[in-house]
Amino acid sequence: MSETVPVRVLLLFGDQAEIVADVPAEERAEPVRYPAADIAEATGIPADRLAGARLTADAGDDGRLSNWRRRA
Repeated sequence: MSETVPVRVLLLFGDQAEIVADVPAEERAEPVRYPAADIAEATGIPADRLAGARLTADAGDDGRLSNWRRRA
């Protein structure tokens, strides 16, 4: 079963986007990298404009994020 979580793209590192939970800094875990192209395709946000984007994603049982969406 997956859970929908709010996330934020911190920055781009090459073709990877660094993702963190969109919570106060003291509550965040280390950033995790995902392919920027995958996130751009899912959200319609150009890859070079992903930095700073606030999104939602589904967190699977393994902790991996998928089903990226723009946050309303």
